[in-house]
Amino acid sequence: MFDNCTPDMDIVREEIFGPVIAMVRVKDLDEAIAVANGSRFGNASAIYTTSGKAARTYKCRVRAGNIGINIGVPAPMAYFNFGGLKESFFGDLHAQGRDGVNFFTERKVVITRWM
Repeated sequence: MFDNCTPDMDIVREEIFGPVIAMVRVKDLDEAIAVANGSRFGNASAIYTTSGKAARTYKCRVRAGNIGINIGVPAPMAYFNFGGLKESFFGDLHAQGRDGVNFFTERKVVITRWM
């Protein structure tokens, strides 16, 4: 876990995989959405909040294929389509049956946890 990252850091600007998370702290919800949408990648994005309104706004406005609400790494179960948006999506692996239609749409998986 890398904390206090800034949007200009390579770890935030580049898409890396593995047991790594880069945390960017922001002053408000609008800045959080701007940081997430400012990336050329869109595999996953997460927010920690106690506000249902903020969670709904975030999941609707952030352009990423997997959204986490109070979940550090929003990785869906195997029976969900696992694909990002923007430059995170690669190839045409979803071109059969129902997934063929979904290939031409933008889908999101939202995983939430409330205590």
